[in-house]
Amino acid sequence: MAETLTLAPTADPQVFVAPDGRRLSPPPGWACLPPGDAALTRRVKLAGPSWAVVEKKGRKLFSRGLWAPAATIEQLREALAAERTTETYAKKRVADAARRERTQAAYVVTFEEAVLQYLRFAPRWQALARTVAARVTAHATPVGSGTVARTERIPVEERARAAVIAWMRHQTTGYDEMHIARVKGARREVRRELADISRAVLDLHRRDEPHAAQRCPLCQAAAGPA
Repeated sequence: MAETLTLAPTADPQVFVAPDGRRLSPPPGWACLPPGDAALTRRVKLAGPSWAVVEKKGRKLFSRGLWAPAATIEQLREALAAERTTETYAKKRVADAARRERTQAAYVVTFEEAVLQYLRFAPRWQALARTVAARVTAHATPVGSGTVARTERIPVEERARAAVIAWMRHQTTGYDEMHIARVKGARREVRRELADISRAVLDLHRRDEPHAAQRCPLCQAAAGPA
């Protein structure tokens, strides 16, 4: 693969910062290919030198486009557009979509099972466990949702655990209405405290003992609309 230099943006759309601190401007004849067409971006990267402009916000990285010779971008865009009109390409798209649907369906089943295993509710609360698992899964697993369930950096068991706690934070606590001070670490501390409360609520349902459902935030959340 041709070399692609990763740069950070600046306030000037024609100036970028290299990893070594150098401030660079695109060479004459270069243009920016906006993000959004992954196939075209891959081909431009393979065709020759290019600059990937990436902005970091918190822990997330956002593409701000790929700079490369304008002639290369246009030539590959036209070639790809022509390829996309063929019957072979259309069939491949259908096959790829079907494959993605099968993969997603299998992951939903796997994730929901991981949630149930994390909940480990007592027999008395199995119906509640199934409801909670279904709702957490429906919220966390859609493609593009950006939730912890969509990351592959941690095992599915950890994803399930984090997704349950996140769902409970929004469904069984007053987190969404809280006014949290804009102080570094304040929101993290609030989330930690609420997670402890949520885990205590889960533990309550791991014991085969009755309790007043109308006073249980989890029971009430599960009884409400999905």
